[in-house]
Amino acid sequence: MKLRDENKINRIYKATLTLVKQNGLAGTTMQAVAKEAKIATGTLYIYFENKESLVISLFNECIKESAAVVFKDYEMSAPFKVGFRTIWLNVLKHKVSHFDQTIFLEQCFHSPFIDDNTRAEAKKLLLPLRELLERGKMEELIKDIDTFWLVSFMIGYANEIAKRITYHKKKLTMETLDINFQICWDGIKA
Repeated sequence: MKLRDENKINRIYKATLTLVKQNGLAGTTMQAVAKEAKIATGTLYIYFENKESLVISLFNECIKESAAVVFKDYEMSAPFKVGFRTIWLNVLKHKVSHFDQTIFLEQCFHSPFIDDNTRAEAKKLLLPLRELLERGKMEELIKDIDTFWLVSFMIGYANEIAKRITYHKKKLTMETLDINFQICWDGIKA
């Protein structure tokens, strides 16, 4: 039995992200991924049975990486607004610096490849954010609405900023971060 070559898997993942950003998830084929990764199509099928298994595997890797970055420097004991700002800035910076993942994840959430179980597992990784938002509601600092909508607003807004920065070739400056954090904060505060 041949051992998994992590370098090849990383090349496959990188190729997939590149192609999905260029052509969309539906327009990305296994043959195109193999060509972009500079491997034989047959080799790709050694690692991934089909496009669905590749997409799910890459989705899980991207979600795990994102979750690790999102909670960097976050302290549960910090005041609510400080914790929220830390997480929100981490989300935005990661979405901008890993824009190919941003596009890939957004398309995955709207595709038939990601089932309810996969979504539920991804949701578990964001539990500290949901807990923080619940605390903010209890402390009457943010709107007392369903946390689902608060997360949707926060992540959706970060996605749109990342798109505008990338597509319009804007720099992510401290001023940009401060202005957009204030807009997000004004949108959720009580």
